[in-house]
Amino acid sequence: MATMNVIQPNKYSAVVLGGTFDRLHAGHHVLLKAAAELARERVVVGVSTGPMLANKEYAHLIEPLDVRRQAVEVFIKSVKPELKVETEPIIDPYGPSIVDPALEAIVVSKETIKGGEAVNKKRAERGLSQLQVEVVDLVFEHGFTEKISSTMLRERDSSQTKAETKTD
Repeated sequence: MATMNVIQPNKYSAVVLGGTFDRLHAGHHVLLKAAAELARERVVVGVSTGPMLANKEYAHLIEPLDVRRQAVEVFIKSVKPELKVETEPIIDPYGPSIVDPALEAIVVSKETIKGGEAVNKKRAERGLSQLQVEVVDLVFEHGFTEKISSTMLRERDSSQTKAETKTD
């Protein structure tokens, strides 16, 4: 597993991050754990739904929104039980990150830094403070050079289902 950047615990009162969070895996754990460790009081998690899922590979295999929201909340609470966890369905790349004035930081992966910068641009347009962009490393599956992803896991499930169907 990739090493996480040095995290300063309880650095911000409120931290935000977003994603699909389908089939919560090690990469999600790194992001969510970083957010939990950085936050003193509250973590706000935008969970993609609707139009945000339309172009995803194997979209029909994405877990229901409520399942994904609950998995995120349970994981964050397992890291830091005292945190207030807010999971918000998001239908655009911004969600609560561009309307909540109390947010102080956004947690992103190296591949989503541009998303964090886009959030800050929108916040500036709205007269909100800039978020500190906290970057965590990607997680690679053991023995592979491809990052672990929900798409890869959905693809495996799809292949497995097809193989099981053929043997039935």
